[in-house]
Amino acid sequence: MSDRSPRSEYSQQRTPSPFRTIAQAAAPLYVTTLAASAGSLVDAALLGRHATASLAAFAVTIAVFSPATATVAGALRGVMPFVAPHRDDPAKLLPLVRNGMWLAFAVGGVCGAAVAAVPLIGGLWGVRRGTLDQLGAFPWLLSACVVLIAVGSSATSVLVALGHSAQVMRAGLLGTAASVTLSVVLVGGPGPLPSLGLTGAGLAMLTSSLISTGLNQLALRRATVLSGHPLRPGRPDVRQVLRLARVGIPLGATVLVKFAVLGMLTFAAARLGTGSAAVHSVSESLVNVVFTAAVAVGQATVPLIARYAEDGDAVRIRRSMWAGVRVALCAVAVLGGVLLALGGPVVGLFTTDPELARQVRRLLPLVVAVVAADAFQAVAGFALVGLKRTGPSLLSTVVWFGILAALSVPVADTTGLPGLWTALACANLLQAATKTASFLRHGTPTPP
Repeated sequence: MSDRSPRSEYSQQRTPSPFRTIAQAAAPLYVTTLAASAGSLVDAALLGRHATASLAAFAVTIAVFSPATATVAGALRGVMPFVAPHRDDPAKLLPLVRNGMWLAFAVGGVCGAAVAAVPLIGGLWGVRRGTLDQLGAFPWLLSACVVLIAVGSSATSVLVALGHSAQVMRAGLLGTAASVTLSVVLVGGPGPLPSLGLTGAGLAMLTSSLISTGLNQLALRRATVLSGHPLRPGRPDVRQVLRLARVGIPLGATVLVKFAVLGMLTFAAARLGTGSAAVHSVSESLVNVVFTAAVAVGQATVPLIARYAEDGDAVRIRRSMWAGVRVALCAVAVLGGVLLALGGPVVGLFTTDPELARQVRRLLPLVVAVVAADAFQAVAGFALVGLKRTGPSLLSTVVWFGILAALSVPVADTTGLPGLWTALACANLLQAATKTASFLRHGTPTPP
């Protein structure tokens, strides 16, 4: 006779709802991203006070650095669906972690080289020689940051897949705190201290990356089932690195395409005049603050889907995806509601020009619509990552954002910013539809 009661068996079988699991994992990731964004704003503000030429050089380098780091992070997220099903099996995790680090070296090296080449790229873009002369060692410092971020991202992806988002948040917050403190000291030059300008900002960012990466790698070694196991990369297993790359590289390429097209939209807005360019820039900043919540939710969705995909549980796979969509849309609804309700004070943080503020406030409903559609498509894309199917996501982005890029200038010239942002919302909705269709088509896997 069994000594288990029906109540005890029921309590052991109970598991948290996918909605709650995803929300709890996503919250620390969102806080981390917001803190990093705040740190970047501090750097820009301090450099603006230091010298306008330094701020211009900073902007030129960040124009390459931001897509480079986003590509690196995207590529390394491809490790997550391989890790999640083996969260309690160190023997299977170890080769994945080691080969994920080799993927980080490869992707980080390529993207880091692109950042180091900023003086050359800037010259090809027609950036003024006076601005390029201000760069100094800054591109090289940020190139090293990219490599460190890649190594850190390999650990971050594993930690998130293993359910340790809080460790990622702790490392991110400490890294941001170090960046802000050093920026104030090295760039601001308080009291008798000299201001190192752009070089100081680079040193602050490099130190921040070093701290975050070190803490994430330490957490991987001490706070997970890999504790006590040597995580040195060793010799790469080329076949496994390529398996990871086949999932990660299309994801990184998707991010790169998105950055490129959004840059083209900025140029289309700038054709309408300085005021329109400024309104578009402020609106994009507001989108980024809200959209990062959806990215956090998407990352938190991947481990659930990957584990259920390993078991071939199609019902739970789909349930997890729709739970992720609900969490993301709830986050957008709350943040978007705050944005609409407090539009005046929020926009006032970005500009003191009353006419510019009025135009941004008029655009806010469209901004919320854009970010809601973007959140939906992002979660659908991350759901495909959980299935190790990132090709359809890349294809969807290339097609719909390619059409958007081709139409951006005539749409902006004909209908102004409202038309441009409506086109962006439509492109995001079409992405959401096609990515969801791909997910539903591939979401009935055969167990290995």
